[in-house]
Amino acid sequence: MIDLFLIAQADAAGPVLVPSPWRVLGALLVVAGLLAALAWALRRQQLVRRTGRGMGVESAIALGERRSLAIVTVEGRRLLLGLAPGSVTLVTELEPLPRFEDAMTAADAAARPSAGEEQS
Repeated sequence: MIDLFLIAQADAAGPVLVPSPWRVLGALLVVAGLLAALAWALRRQQLVRRTGRGMGVESAIALGERRSLAIVTVEGRRLLLGLAPGSVTLVTELEPLPRFEDAMTAADAAARPSAGEEQS
């Protein structure tokens, strides 16, 4: 008899299918806060990346144990650096790489026959 009474009480109360409006509002505020924090972190990370655009390593080669040469671009200048434990040495400043448009113009000029040459 007691078992039937407990079952009847559970059925009478039933599960709560609709949460209270305060609980829904609280969950929405938490989700909105998390989205705002994520947007702020991503924006901050993009700002950090933008400030580092003036520098980059084009290539590097190991010369032996803990020694290497690296071509580094710093604010448009190309530098060949010698790297060793505890020191960085400027070997030389390299000429800037040609722009793509300039290289294409030079290739077109080299491929065309000059005015003095006869065409067959």
